[in-house]
Amino acid sequence: QVQLVESGEGLVQPGGSLRLSCAASGFTFSNYAMRWYRQAPGKERELVATITSAGSTNYADSVKGRFTISRDNAKNTVYLQMNSLKPEDTAVYYCYALYGLVRYWGQGTQVTVSS
Repeated sequence: QVQLVESGEGLVQPGGSLRLSCAASGFTFSNYAMRWYRQAPGKERELVATITSAGSTNYADSVKGRFTISRDNAKNTVYLQMNSLKPEDTAVYYCYALYGLVRYWGQGTQVTVSS
């Protein structure tokens, strides 16, 4: 059974940091590109960051220089380190796995940036 389980949700003040984790199971994690998406209330889901199976990364302009995506294939886990958080980063963050035509989504985890 395929599972993507996000963790690390929380409430943080502007300028703070948070690290999200996504633990994968049920598929060959190392073969998959992994992504983080987010969806704020009333907005469309947007791509935040991607890490390929080879470890190459890409970021949305809105988070470039503040967020870092990484993966640990030995732990079947992908991470999103978020620094210098802003109120506009408030959203539900989703983990996403892709390999060819195969796609998996996590259930999402809430990040709230507020003073």
